[in-house]
Amino acid sequence: MPVFSSLVLAAAAAATTAESAAAEDPPQIVVTGQRSEGSGGYGVEEQRTGFRIPLSQKETPQSISVATRAQIDDFRLNDVNALLTTVPGVSVLAAETDRVYYSARGFDIQTFQIDGVGLPFAFGIQTGSLDTAIYDRIEVVRGAPGLLSSTGNPSAVVNFIRKRPYADTRLAGSVQYGSFDTLRLDGDVSVPIVRGGAIRARAVGAYLDSGSQLERYRLRRWTGYGIVEADLGPNTVLSAGYGQQDHRSRNAMWGAIPLYYTDGTRIDFRREANYAPNWAGWNVIDRQIFGDLAHDFGGGWSARLTVLRRAVSEDDELLYIYGNPDRTTGEGIFSYPGKFSGETRNLTIEGYVAGKVSLGGREHDVMVGANRGAQSYLQYSAYDYSRVGLALPLATLFRGDFPRPDFPAFELSLNQHTRRETVYGLVRMNPSDSLKLMLGGNYTRASSEGVSYGAPQNFDASRFLPFVGATFDLTPSVSAYASYATIFRPQVELNAANRILPPIEGDNIEAGLKGEWNGGRLYASAAVFRARQMNTAFGRFDPALGRTVYEPVDATSTGAELEFGGMLARGLQATGGFTAMRIRDENDRPERTFVPRNIGRLNLTYSPPGLERWKLGASAQYQSGFSFEPGGVSVTTGRSIRIEQGAYALIDLLARYDLTGNVGLSLNLRNLTNARYLSSLTFNQSYYGAPRSILGTVSVRY
Repeated sequence: MPVFSSLVLAAAAAATTAESAAAEDPPQIVVTGQRSEGSGGYGVEEQRTGFRIPLSQKETPQSISVATRAQIDDFRLNDVNALLTTVPGVSVLAAETDRVYYSARGFDIQTFQIDGVGLPFAFGIQTGSLDTAIYDRIEVVRGAPGLLSSTGNPSAVVNFIRKRPYADTRLAGSVQYGSFDTLRLDGDVSVPIVRGGAIRARAVGAYLDSGSQLERYRLRRWTGYGIVEADLGPNTVLSAGYGQQDHRSRNAMWGAIPLYYTDGTRIDFRREANYAPNWAGWNVIDRQIFGDLAHDFGGGWSARLTVLRRAVSEDDELLYIYGNPDRTTGEGIFSYPGKFSGETRNLTIEGYVAGKVSLGGREHDVMVGANRGAQSYLQYSAYDYSRVGLALPLATLFRGDFPRPDFPAFELSLNQHTRRETVYGLVRMNPSDSLKLMLGGNYTRASSEGVSYGAPQNFDASRFLPFVGATFDLTPSVSAYASYATIFRPQVELNAANRILPPIEGDNIEAGLKGEWNGGRLYASAAVFRARQMNTAFGRFDPALGRTVYEPVDATSTGAELEFGGMLARGLQATGGFTAMRIRDENDRPERTFVPRNIGRLNLTYSPPGLERWKLGASAQYQSGFSFEPGGVSVTTGRSIRIEQGAYALIDLLARYDLTGNVGLSLNLRNLTNARYLSSLTFNQSYYGAPRSILGTVSVRY
């Protein structure tokens, strides 16, 4: 770890210039802004995800949600999938046991940022679970966040804000045990390296060993994170850190379970059903080395330089099954095993300067920055073709006894190198006390070269992406806002002729009302939006080609959102929202029907006055019905086959009691009503989500 070591040594060398730094925690962290940890609240006073300048949610002319550390801890949202199911407007589509799609405003979320820096997913999908132990909070900007996330979709960007060290010593940890023989351990230590905390460090670790509602499936996940910060002066902070996560699953599915017979009727399989044999699993290691240098110049001016090096490695042995069985014989399902090794490497460097300028007797905000990212993908594959296409009768499919193939040596199947250079800027004008106008944009060049299964992966595209936004204070507590943002994303998905699809292009227009009360501790908004996305890749697996074949689709999503969050009353914290939308193609036909049109979220906790040691809570996640049409027809009726999942709601409960000021006990009950539902319908296979479960926790904090 040469980068990490050199930054730590630089921090140590600067200690003599920083001994006079105050030991008290500043209200703001120079690098990331406000810390949500320790506040106990479900809201923050400001966020920087959208524009790099500190703005409250009311001042931001886009829809934004924040999930704080308190919410994560209360509901034991231990991984990113569980966390995002509680965020208004976001759908988590678990297409497979270990790979997940995310959606907002009808389109895929393909960009996760860490402290505001990141590149889109390598293959448009998150492989492996992500533990939340190392994060202070997440911020989700819905719509087209094209100003700072220039290559993506008009859906949302999810920004994970890392935990930062404290100037004094703090310790925390927990032991969790629950259904499916789930065990989770985590620890968190923050210590000053020198007196006064001018140099400080923090380490976080988490271990999970868990089963599932699926028979034989098991996941082990290790997460480790360390960071050192040094005050190089009263207004300069140097940070360096390293994080690693090791995700290893067994009896894991590649794809999922066929849902219908050849006559179009549904297959009735158990909620626990799993066809994966014990040799099948996803093994994903995610390593990150990062460094930040942040400086506050005074007078409202600040700058930040960030370097992030990320390396993701995969080593997977998997079994995919395809086909649909005959209702009478149960025949018609076939095997497709594969072995894969993959490497994703990226290096991102970003710097920006933001501050205030005086013009016309008023102060205005200015921000300019640049970002350069380089990413490489290497994937090796191996197939034992003597084991491909073997018949798997439905009657014995779920025994999970398919023998491990004798895989041959790896062959290079994908070798791609991409680059992205962006310059961006924003002016937030202040023509009056009530009116704020935003004008900005970025110029992005994205390029790629390489091959995938012999097909070229070459593109070179540039775009200027404008942004316009405005807020107007109707009252001291309520403002109106509107914004227009654009985005584009070159694609590497291939059609049947092995040609790359044209770049995705899209935009987002939204307008609404926002309000803040109780000194900013309570926030609410109402918005209408229209998001357009052209050339979206829509794919189906083609066994004859041995890969997924894509075709471009144009779609427009229109809808409305309501959201609120924060302190409703003393001891009463809540976040929630409701999204209603419609998605149509260029011919006004329903498109992306596998995305729920109505999404409701509510997270509520209450500590009764006089009984502050108790905390009671409930969480509800509702989504309307969704469907998928695989394109086939029934062999008996000749009618098009349609798979449907009706509307459902999941209700979770929590109870917590603090034995002392340092030790607490909590109990989380999930899926109270034991609702039965398919995890997703992104293609013609799926599996059932988790039934009712319980998780107990003992936590300590000093």
